[in-house]
Amino acid sequence: MKTIKYNRISKKKKSSLLDRPSIDMDKTYRIVQPILNDIKKNGLKSVLKYSKKFDGFAEKQIKVTKKEFERSENLVSAYFKKSVKIAINNIKKFHKLQLPKSYSVETMHGIKCAREFRPIENVGLYIPGGTAILPSTLMMLAVPAIIAKCKRIVVCSPTNEKISPEVLYVAKFLGITEFYKVGGSQAIGLLAYGTTKIKKVDKIFGPGNQYVTAAKALVSIDPKGCAIDMLAGPSEVLVIADEYANPKFIAADLLSQAEHGNDSQVILCTTSKELATKVIEEIKKQTKLLPRKLIVQEALKNSRIIIFNKIEEAICFSNSYAPEHLIINLRKVKSYLPKIKNSGSVFVGKYSPESVGDYASGTNHSLPTYGYAKSNGGVSVEQFMKGITFQGLSKKGLENISTTVIHLAETEKLQAHANAVKVRLEKCLKN
Repeated sequence: MKTIKYNRISKKKKSSLLDRPSIDMDKTYRIVQPILNDIKKNGLKSVLKYSKKFDGFAEKQIKVTKKEFERSENLVSAYFKKSVKIAINNIKKFHKLQLPKSYSVETMHGIKCAREFRPIENVGLYIPGGTAILPSTLMMLAVPAIIAKCKRIVVCSPTNEKISPEVLYVAKFLGITEFYKVGGSQAIGLLAYGTTKIKKVDKIFGPGNQYVTAAKALVSIDPKGCAIDMLAGPSEVLVIADEYANPKFIAADLLSQAEHGNDSQVILCTTSKELATKVIEEIKKQTKLLPRKLIVQEALKNSRIIIFNKIEEAICFSNSYAPEHLIINLRKVKSYLPKIKNSGSVFVGKYSPESVGDYASGTNHSLPTYGYAKSNGGVSVEQFMKGITFQGLSKKGLENISTTVIHLAETEKLQAHANAVKVRLEKCLKN
């Protein structure tokens, strides 16, 4: 993990510090597109073919049975069940407040406009299952979908033999019954295009590897595909810390994201050279004890410690980087919060590790990466809904706005638009 003194490097080098680990998506698209085309044409037969090829799944029945759901309850510990209950309760509390409110207004006399919200009827949730099982992701996606009152919630998660009982237990706990043992780009194809027996969804949610991300991008621009939540890249965290921060805490925070995958990126921004040195020592100590240390070591190659002269400079850098997760470990932390402009989720103070947001604080952990936090937020209840606008005009209302609409339509040379108002005015005058 390199240490860089920010004010001693060139402008070009400073700019390069904002770069993420690169992925050859052109190559990935070339691999994924034929798979999606095959599934679109041949349905379940192709889904099973690719599930066997990529995941080693040899069964013909991909839907989780009632018996499998019930069995999951006996395969997980009482501690896990209690943790799930607490986490889901917190996630529900936070997300219920996100339900958007309908409203109406009379913009002119006789013209009433309104906006109402309706749930997306069919949603697909993709739960990764590569190097780690992720029941937490199912909680983060399913709870807002349930709050939004989506009519049909479909889950896909990869398996080679037996699917994770922890993931199945969470699904059972939340009342989800449509669950398919399919992963990767073939799962995205199944959700987006459906089969003769499985209805397609209207929107897909959930993170995944580069093949899942590529598949989501491709189905989102296919007229026969469906919408998606976001294009998520590798996990990332940026920590801003001063000389008062505990180096053990900082090292643990950085490693908690580094263990996600080889392409994860972690960054420490600090004003203290001494803290930077101690954090490096702690990272070495703590890494040795981690089961996923080989993954961590690869991720640390993409990572760095940056030393700034002032905290304000570190915050400015963070706003430009727009991290998925931002931890602010400063003595006077509250005074700096108004300066934070871009981040997926912010963790405030020395006792707020990123892992609490990943699991149980209540906020959502499905967040924008790769700098998209400059324009997007994380998954929320609103994303499982759509706003529909309504307008109703009385005869007087049409008369009041007619001149405005006719003039604007004729300015744009759209005479049929103008006529739609004129014919009604003629009818009004006759009456």
